[in-house]
Amino acid sequence: MWPRTDLIDLLGITHPIIQAPMSGFSGPALVAAVSNAGALGSLPCAAMPAQTARDQVEELRRASNRPFNLNFFVHPVPSIDAQAAGRVRERLASYYDEFGLGSVPEPSDPLPRFDEERLRMVLDLRPPVVSFHFGLPPADTMKRIKQTGAVVLSSATTVAEARALEAEGADAIIAQGLEAGGHRGTFTQGDGAGLIGTMALVPQVVDAVSVPVIAAGGIADGRGIAAAFALGASGVQIGTAFLGCPEATVPQIHRDALHGAADEDTRLTRVFTGRPARALRNRLIDEMGDAETLEFPAQASLTRALLQANSDAASRAFLPLWAGQAASLIRDLPAATFIDTLVAETRRRLPSR
Repeated sequence: MWPRTDLIDLLGITHPIIQAPMSGFSGPALVAAVSNAGALGSLPCAAMPAQTARDQVEELRRASNRPFNLNFFVHPVPSIDAQAAGRVRERLASYYDEFGLGSVPEPSDPLPRFDEERLRMVLDLRPPVVSFHFGLPPADTMKRIKQTGAVVLSSATTVAEARALEAEGADAIIAQGLEAGGHRGTFTQGDGAGLIGTMALVPQVVDAVSVPVIAAGGIADGRGIAAAFALGASGVQIGTAFLGCPEATVPQIHRDALHGAADEDTRLTRVFTGRPARALRNRLIDEMGDAETLEFPAQASLTRALLQANSDAASRAFLPLWAGQAASLIRDLPAATFIDTLVAETRRRLPSR
């Protein structure tokens, strides 16, 4: 039924649907359910200790023998300017005072990079697919990963980024439109970088590269999948819509917010981590969404501490409620049922072959 099979053949899957690697929400249960249904489940490893990631892969492999994806961030060590840190800490101090959290801590570097330990994990575990956000690792690292037989994916938010990823060895490119929830995959600078919508970005990336293109951003049902194919994509990546699945580990406050979301309720902000990311509006975004931030991920070392208040009020005020612009289309379906529904919806909208 699918109009193109290059991505299906490349990834060894039945349906050209990739579950986005949503940090904190996508554990082995969701990944296994997605992969067992013929799509590609993705395990987010960027923030996990390496041993935790190894343990989760073992759990995943006990539940599924289908292809899966391990996702990592590729980001530089943040440069923390003392004066900027002082200004940001001063702005956050009132929230710490309100919830009795004491002094705002000095910023730190809370996320591991894709270092030798994580590379060794990939070489040992030999996942079928490895994906990266914020670019790709160095050429020698890429060579070692691809020698395992892994397919390598990465996200592009502009045509120039897509061309760069292809030149650096990406086997397929995720064209991430502005509508997508969570962090923008942008890794270049320039006016408008990463601010292109899916409908405009996908066909231009398809024309610019020779590898398969995966559409991402604002896709939540068969209508979106069919539209992506019409634009020339070989498959789709879906994130927010999977948050309705019971297998996703989503806090109840986040689930409730998603169910009440409307098309205008998300916003791009750097306030949580220092990089542009799309989330549902909350108090922190409304009051500080455009304020100065530290470099990624040092900013997260200051905002994450606000959740130590461990109260519903603090969660509502400060929890990053990652979501894309199609959040209102979310459905509470088990992952396998959701994928079957997507396939049926898409079949009805694609031209008969």
